[in-house]
Amino acid sequence: MMNTLLTLLGLILIIEGMPYFISPESVKRWGRFLTELNSRYMRIMGFIAMAAGLIIVYISRRLLRG
Repeated sequence: MMNTLLTLLGLILIIEGMPYFISPESVKRWGRFLTELNSRYMRIMGFIAMAAGLIIVYISRRLLRG
């Protein structure tokens, strides 16, 4: 279990770090865009991302159990 958690954490850090390494200027532009975005829309985007993640985890766990 701990091995899976550490692997997942490593993969998350790799994926999260890629945009900063590949195109830091785009990340800066995206950051400026986010500061101007309404908080309500950010909450909606966050909720959608969490729901999508939950659905992906649920489906993958169901498929792996067979």
